[in-house]
Amino acid sequence: MTTEEIRKKVEEEIAKTKQLILEYREMAQPVEPDVAIGRISRMDAINNKSVAEAALREAENKLTKLHFVLSKVGTSEFGICQKCKAPIPLGRILIKPESMFCVKCAR
Repeated sequence: MTTEEIRKKVEEEIAKTKQLILEYREMAQPVEPDVAIGRISRMDAINNKSVAEAALREAENKLTKLHFVLSKVGTSEFGICQKCKAPIPLGRILIKPESMFCVKCAR
């Protein structure tokens, strides 16, 4: 793949992640105590809010990594493991563009 194709792939992933963040923020809104729902439904809503908050944190972390990777596209540092300095396989970059580590170091 060319550098431009990889850049486009990372930018597309950034756009998707930003959309997910918006959705997770909406789902992570506080559960209003004055809303008339049953006790079990309220507990379920609070649990769903917690799951959405965890997903939101994960998506924000991914977005940060994607921006870092995008800044490295086209440089000699792109596709190089941050830990062992070995090349990251192109397949891994295509599947998980936010990868900053090779498979071995990511474990």
